[in-house]
Amino acid sequence: MVITGGVEKAMGDYTNMSAYYDLIMTSGYYDYKKIVENIVRDNSFGSVLEVGCGTGLILEELGQHHPSTEIMGVDLTESMLSIASERLQKFPNISLSLQNITQFDLKKTYDLAFSYGGVWYFVIDGDNEPFLVSHLYDEEDNHRGLARLADHVNSGGKLLLGIQGPHHDYEKPVSNGMIYSQKIEPAQHGFTKHYYLADDAEVVMSQTINYRTYSWDQARELLGAYGFHHEGDVGQFSHFISFRKA
Repeated sequence: MVITGGVEKAMGDYTNMSAYYDLIMTSGYYDYKKIVENIVRDNSFGSVLEVGCGTGLILEELGQHHPSTEIMGVDLTESMLSIASERLQKFPNISLSLQNITQFDLKKTYDLAFSYGGVWYFVIDGDNEPFLVSHLYDEEDNHRGLARLADHVNSGGKLLLGIQGPHHDYEKPVSNGMIYSQKIEPAQHGFTKHYYLADDAEVVMSQTINYRTYSWDQARELLGAYGFHHEGDVGQFSHFISFRKA
């Protein structure tokens, strides 16, 4: 397993959460098997790029399905990639790179790129149209990031952006008995999300992330400006909305 690249600590960095990320995510937060089933279903590819791979939980499942496919994961949180490196060392076909999406350069293009809860994803709330959520709160950073991403996806290739349900305040126990909670606050261009993990009365982890949001029309215009055009019916996707690269 090789980790390349380097970044300064930036907005969207998950360092505070990294030591507890796997505990939270594998306590019912995501269904990684179904996520990967939706990536490999109806998609043919020889190379894959995950944008915002975190600790490699999706890449581990993907590597088990595609042991000979060239797979790359990028993230800007070094402590998350260190965990991913340990997890994925048995997969020689998977590489990792410490990169900021607004600046990254892998000097290679991919057949398929995806983000599930990574840099960009969609939220669907009931019968309302999807809206795009970005870890990049600054408008220009979203343009820079999508421009860099577009340079890494082959013409005719796909971009899959994950679908999540609506965000709301809640708390629940995780597998070791600690209490995970989150609090959502509105912001001018999106929302702020506070993550907490408590052991009895002691808060052992807190992390705050600012997210920018775009309406469905705004999202299609933004993505389309960089050659990513929506394909298919939104309603048919249970985990991803698909875009084709021009």
